[in-house]
Amino acid sequence: MKKYIVPSIRLTLVLIVLLCVIYPLFIAFAGKLSTGKGDGEPIIVNGKTVGYALVGQNFSKPQYFWGRPSAVGYNANGSGGSNKAPTNPDYLKDVEKRIDTLLKYHPYLKRSDIPADLVTASGSGLDPDISPDAAKIQIKRVALYRKLDEQKIADLVNSHIEAPLFGFMGPAKVNVLKLNVALDELQKH
Repeated sequence: MKKYIVPSIRLTLVLIVLLCVIYPLFIAFAGKLSTGKGDGEPIIVNGKTVGYALVGQNFSKPQYFWGRPSAVGYNANGSGGSNKAPTNPDYLKDVEKRIDTLLKYHPYLKRSDIPADLVTASGSGLDPDISPDAAKIQIKRVALYRKLDEQKIADLVNSHIEAPLFGFMGPAKVNVLKLNVALDELQKH
C-alpha cells in the first residue's frame, strides 16, 4: 500500500506547487507585460475612465454607434450568453425585436443588409467589437443625428478598423467604445 500512497502524495504536492503557485505567478507576470499591465485597457476621457476597451457597453442613443447586443445586460460581473438555441421562440422574438429597432432607425436598409452581429448576442455578452460592415451600415444614421458629413464619419470608421491578428487570425473588427469616444472628439472640432 505504501508503494502507491507515497508517490501519489508526491505527485499531488508537485502539482499543487506547479498549478497553484508557479502557473498563477507566470500568468500574473505575463499580464504585467500586456497593455494595461494586466488591469485591462481603460479608456480615459478628460482624466475620467469611461470604460474598458475589452468590455462591451450599451450604446442605445441614435447619435452613437451601437455595439453587439448583450444577453446579460452588459454586466461584467456575470458575463454569459443566453444559452437559447437558434430555434428557441424567445430567442427568435429577441432577434426580431432587434431587427425591427434597426429598421426603424435605418429605413434605408433591407433585412438582408443587417449583419448578424447587430442582432445576435455574443457568447460572453460583453463583446466590445462589431464587424466593419456593422459599423458601416450605421454611418448614415450617426451622421444624420449628429448633423455631420457622412464622409467624415466613414473616414472615422475606416480609421478604427482593426485588422486580424497577424493579418490572418480572426476577423477585422471595430471597437465600439473607442469609435464612439473618437466620434465625440470629432464633434467637438
